[in-house]
Amino acid sequence: MVTKESVMKALEGCIDPELGINVVDMGLIYDVDVKKDSVHVKMTLTNPGCPMAGMIARDVEETVKGLDGVKSADVELVWEPRWTPERLSEKAKRILGYKIKE
Repeated sequence: MVTKESVMKALEGCIDPELGINVVDMGLIYDVDVKKDSVHVKMTLTNPGCPMAGMIARDVEETVKGLDGVKSADVELVWEPRWTPERLSEKAKRILGYKIKE
C-alpha cells in the first residue's frame, strides 16, 4: 500500500540539479495526497522562473509513478505560500552553509 511516508521517502531520490540537494530537504514538497492507487503531489520551486521547473516536476512525477501500487500520479506546481530558505531541512542548511541556531 502506498503511503504519504513512502512517497516522501522516494522523493528523496529527486535531486535539484542546480544545488545537488533532494526536493524533500529543499522544502519543495508542500503536500502529498494518496487516494488508493492515485497520488497528487503539491510542490513549489525556489523561484517561479526556474529554468529546471519542467525537469524537476517530471522527475517527481516519474518517481511517484514508479512506486509499487501507484497507477496514476500528478504534480501540481504552486507558488503560495512562497518558498523561503526557512523550508530547508537542517541537512540542506548545513550543505548550503546556513548558520544553524543551536
